[in-house]
Amino acid sequence: MCQHQPPCPSADAPDREAACLVAFHPEQGWGLLCNGVVLFEDWGELLPDGRSVPSRRPAGREALGRAA
Repeated sequence: MCQHQPPCPSADAPDREAACLVAFHPEQGWGLLCNGVVLFEDWGELLPDGRSVPSRRPAGREALGRAA
């Protein structure tokens, strides 16, 4: 899918979130990367093959950047 040079990380790569953003819908809470990954505002992901990756955002006060 990616046409960038050098190519962005694939959807299976550990650093897949580093791919270029090609569509962004903050009002709906998601963005599409050029490798086909959909990123959600809670840091969850939907991969091109249909698998989902649960949110990795810390819960509670840590999510706000404060010490507990």
